[in-house]
Amino acid sequence: MTSALPHPSFDVPAFRDLTAAADWYRSWLLDAALPVWWTQGADRQGGGFHDALDDGGRPAGHVRRARVQARQAYAYARAGQMGWSGPWKAASDHGWDFFRSAFLRPDGLYRTTVAPGGAPVDDQAFLYDQAFALLALSARHAATPCERVHREQGLALLAAMQARRHRAGGYLEAGSHPFQANCHMHLLEAALAWLEAGEPAFEPMVLEIAELARSRFIDPRTQVLREFFNEHWRPAEGDDGRLVEPGHQFEWALLLARWSALGGPAWTLSMAEALFEAGRYGLDPARKVAVNALWDDMSLRDAEARLWPQTEYLKAALILGRRDHALDAAAGLRRYLETPIRGLWWDHQAADGSFRPVAAPATSLYHIIGVCEALGADAAG
Repeated sequence: MTSALPHPSFDVPAFRDLTAAADWYRSWLLDAALPVWWTQGADRQGGGFHDALDDGGRPAGHVRRARVQARQAYAYARAGQMGWSGPWKAASDHGWDFFRSAFLRPDGLYRTTVAPGGAPVDDQAFLYDQAFALLALSARHAATPCERVHREQGLALLAAMQARRHRAGGYLEAGSHPFQANCHMHLLEAALAWLEAGEPAFEPMVLEIAELARSRFIDPRTQVLREFFNEHWRPAEGDDGRLVEPGHQFEWALLLARWSALGGPAWTLSMAEALFEAGRYGLDPARKVAVNALWDDMSLRDAEARLWPQTEYLKAALILGRRDHALDAAAGLRRYLETPIRGLWWDHQAADGSFRPVAAPATSLYHIIGVCEALGADAAG
C-alpha cells in the first residue's frame, strides 16, 4: 500500500460485545473480502490467485506461492460452509485445480513456487506447504463429501510425506531450518481438521506432533514454546534458539485446546492455558495487539505487530473462554481491516501504531476467515 496511517493516540475502536464483533466481521467477510479476492485476486489468464493486492485492488507479486493457492482454496471452501452466497465452489476449484496442476511433483509432494502460468521456479517441497495442501483438502472434503477425490488426494499426500520423517520423531523441513516447530504446528492444524471431518487416518499424526510439542517444543521449565531446534529436538544455538513468537504461543494453545475437545489427553488443555499465558507477555495493552517477537526471557525483541498474530490471539481467547481478551483482540484486529478498499487489510503495524505501506498478502484471508468462524460459533451458542 502507498502510505502509512499514523495513529499516535492508539485510538482502538471497541465493540459493545462479542455478538457485535461477530456481526461486524461476518459482514466484512461476506460482503467485501470474499468478493474482492475472487473478482480481483483471482488470475483468470495465468491461473490461480495473485500473491497480493495493493491499496487500489491491483495485483502485486511476480510468482505464485503454493501456500497462497492452498490457503485460498481452503478459505473459499470454508466460505461455502459459512453460507456465503457467492461462487465459493468455483473459487475454491480455481485455486486448487491450478495448485494441483502446477505444483505437484512426481514424488507426490508439492513444490513451493511457480511463475504465473505454472512454470516451476523453486522445486523444493516445504512441509509448510504440504500442511496447507492437506488443510485445503480437508475443507474441500467437508464442503463436498460426495466428491471422494479430496479424501483420496489427502491420504496420498500423507503417504508421500513419510519420506520426510526424522529419526528422532516428527518431520524434516526443507530449507535452512530443517528442525522447527512451525511446520509441525500447521501439520497438526491440518490433521485436526481431517479428524473433525471424520477421517481417522490422521490421528497418529495428531498424537505424535502433540507429544513432540509437549516433550520438545515447549520448555518444561517456563512453559514457553520455542521455534528452532537441533537434530535432537533441543533448542538451537544462538539467537534462533531464543526466539519466542507470541502469535505461535496463541496458535499452539488453540490447536491443543481443539485436540482436547476431540478427546485428547488431559494435559492438552492445561498446556493450552499455559501457552496462552506465555503469549500474554507479548501483548501491547495500548494498541491491543500481540507483538511479533520476544526473547526467551520474555523481553521485547520486535515491537512491530503483523496481522496474523492478532487472529490467533482472538481465536485462542475464544476457545479458552477468555472473553475480555477476545474483545480486546477483536478491537485490535479491526484496525487492520479498515482500509481504503473494504475487504483488503494492512499487514504490518509499526510500534507507533502506523501501518507499513505494503500490499495486502492473500495468505491472510485464511487467518481472518478462521476468526469470523470462531466469532460466529461463539455468538451462536
